[in-house]
Amino acid sequence: MTRKSIKDEDFVFENTPVKIVVNRSCPEIELAGLKTEALQEGKEYEVMFWVADELEKAGIARLREEELLDAVKLYKLHWKERVQSVKQFSPLLEDFYPRLRRYLSRLKEDAVKNPEKMKENDRASRLSRDVVNCRLKKIVSLASAPAQTNQFLKNLTREERAIYERLHTIISEWRTKILKMEAES
Repeated sequence: MTRKSIKDEDFVFENTPVKIVVNRSCPEIELAGLKTEALQEGKEYEVMFWVADELEKAGIARLREEELLDAVKLYKLHWKERVQSVKQFSPLLEDFYPRLRRYLSRLKEDAVKNPEKMKENDRASRLSRDVVNCRLKKIVSLASAPAQTNQFLKNLTREERAIYERLHTIISEWRTKILKMEAES
């Protein structure tokens, strides 16, 4: 099933299970009608992302490192995308873009609070734009070609597959109309 918008993908991401590590023990908590079990300091739990976010804001827990996008992971992805051919895509987590948006948002908040973080924020923003633009160019190239097999599309995220499908349809319809007009001339 293809979701229609980035907002839909964010909703799905917010309700995706993630792993947290508890910073301090606390009794059962009720968040928006959902109850968590009592949390013990130092233990790992799996909760929905939005719950993890609220627990993190309250200083009760933090996301495990592997759940987070960081500068090193972004730099590696940037490098891979730049050296690959037009028809190659680095595999990404299905929820890469929601994670990227949250990473950039967190960096921006940090930069507002601490001007020394501005450089890190600017670099991550630049790398992110480069990755998005690089992948978008590849998607446009693929969408302009005959329909692709799942082999070519398997490394696209849901958002990327959605834009590929829309572009491929538009380009195919345009090409058919142009060639039809040419044949009628």
